[in-house]
Amino acid sequence: MSGHVTVSVKIPEKLRERMDELGIKPSEVLRRAIEEEVRKRETEKIKDSVKKLRPILDRVSLDDVVKGIREDRESR
Repeated sequence: MSGHVTVSVKIPEKLRERMDELGIKPSEVLRRAIEEEVRKRETEKIKDSVKKLRPILDRVSLDDVVKGIREDRESR
């Protein structure tokens, strides 16, 4: 198997004709659009996670972070 799946979409005939006239390959356009949408949604999901964690992260001081890093380095 190639690790790919087929996704189909219906568009008006006139739009397909215009795409043909302009040499637009729908598979390339759709692939880029889907990849961009996935990146956008993943970014939004990460931002939401950070917002939820913000109150917890705000309670951790920079000194505690530095101390943790030093302890980790020393334990190696």
